[in-house]
Amino acid sequence: MPGRILWFESGESVNVPIVGGAVLLGLNRNCVHISIALLALSGAGCSIMPATGPQSFDVRASSETSDPASLPYALVKLAPEVVGILGHYTPTLSSAFADKTPPKAFRFGIGDIVSVTIFEAAPGGLFTSDSGVRAGNFVTIPNQAVDENGHITVPYAGIIQAKGRTPTEIQNSILDGLKARALEPQVVVALADQHTSLVSVLGDVRAAGRFPASPSGERILDAVARAGGPGNQGYDMWVSLERQGHRASVPFGALLYQPTNNIYVLPNDVIYLFSQPQTFVAFGASGTQGQFRFEAWRLSLAEAVGKQGGLNDAQADPGSVFLYRGETREVAERLGVDCRRFEGPIIPVIYIVNFRDPSGYFLAQSFEMRNKDVIFTSNAASVETTKFLNFLRTIMATANDPIIYATNGYALKAATQGAQTTTILTTPTPITTGH
Repeated sequence: MPGRILWFESGESVNVPIVGGAVLLGLNRNCVHISIALLALSGAGCSIMPATGPQSFDVRASSETSDPASLPYALVKLAPEVVGILGHYTPTLSSAFADKTPPKAFRFGIGDIVSVTIFEAAPGGLFTSDSGVRAGNFVTIPNQAVDENGHITVPYAGIIQAKGRTPTEIQNSILDGLKARALEPQVVVALADQHTSLVSVLGDVRAAGRFPASPSGERILDAVARAGGPGNQGYDMWVSLERQGHRASVPFGALLYQPTNNIYVLPNDVIYLFSQPQTFVAFGASGTQGQFRFEAWRLSLAEAVGKQGGLNDAQADPGSVFLYRGETREVAERLGVDCRRFEGPIIPVIYIVNFRDPSGYFLAQSFEMRNKDVIFTSNAASVETTKFLNFLRTIMATANDPIIYATNGYALKAATQGAQTTTILTTPTPITTGH
């Protein structure tokens, strides 16, 4: 006989034939049960498969979750209206401070040093004598500071209110007090030394200090120039303006490229320059995951996606790019978010960006990134399916390996015993099903 076919029955009632070195498997109920279990396992495949983050349907479905352990968030689809609303709320100094006009005329404050000079029309007056004539017939009163009550004292004119008044207003008050005593008096009031109405320029400048506010009006860049200019010329430089307890900050580049931000400084303003690198984080099926610096005073979403290496062609779903950001309650309401289920002033918002739509790239060019934004790109559905199929192959191979080893061992044992090459055909036990 040229060869033989052997059947053997295992303890699990799986009939295994050996035909010319090939292994054939016969399945019984237990194997059917295993198949059903594998099919059930496929339903939970997404939760047990390795991944870089949530799937697209997880992000979209979980926004309405009632799980108390889950942080609620709002989904907003990127559209031209959304870009317009966000652009309206971009921080600017021109919108943060209502007073953008030049400072008014200088007014004295407590501690300012005042100079008063009194002129008379002829010798022999109140402040001049007949014995000697001085050029101009004038007298200069010793400089004096505005006291804690806001007053100065002028001989024969008495106590004069100086705080909050202009030099002209003080002159008129002194004239009223001397009118009946001096010979046609004329008064000149000047600022000898300014201790109030100062502008402070601090932080990363070459010569930080306090500078007298110019009555002619100076803008922020003028004040920074008086302090020697910024110490760092990089794109990470920011400018903060504090005025009457209110503070706002913009990139230094915004003062240069958006002149409306270069507003007038007012007395007692505080300008602070500081370096703060702007960064965003990329996760998921991006070209490169990690933290990236803006390296510019502003950055669009399209530029940010380019910085991260674009989207991974073998993994990414271009229709499921998500940007995570916290928005103020006012902005979120303008975007159409129902804020009643959120607590606190900041609302977690996830913007949905569809790069499968060609117009999505135009929107991404207009969408401005902010510091600490997070971009997550979801895997395509086919990627997750491939992962699960590979997982099933691993399980099936693990279950089949002992059978293969046993079959090979049986064949090896038969070969070592010198079995004849006769053909023995044993019909396997048929699989029956109950009715």
